[in-house]
Amino acid sequence: MVKPLESAIETELVMRVRAAGGIAEKTTVIGRRGFFDRVIVLPGGRVIFCELKRPSGGRVSIHQMQRHRIYSALGAVVAIVRTSADIDALLNEKGAA
Repeated sequence: MVKPLESAIETELVMRVRAAGGIAEKTTVIGRRGFFDRVIVLPGGRVIFCELKRPSGGRVSIHQMQRHRIYSALGAVVAIVRTSADIDALLNEKGAA
């Protein structure tokens, strides 16, 4: 069985967010380790900070966990996406278009 790569999950996420009328911006923050892979903005103003990992074996680093805790404590929506089912859940949550 071929396991999907993180890049395949990321491509699916971008396409499905776009199909839902949103955007999934690739992010890079110079000098900041552990920043999210994508910032998703869905219709209605729903913003999600998204970390992408391969379905099996993709681990969240200590820097990423720290950043997730900080953003979550501020009330931001933080998501880790590993599978198509995770994308389904993200797009079907209350407030999604």
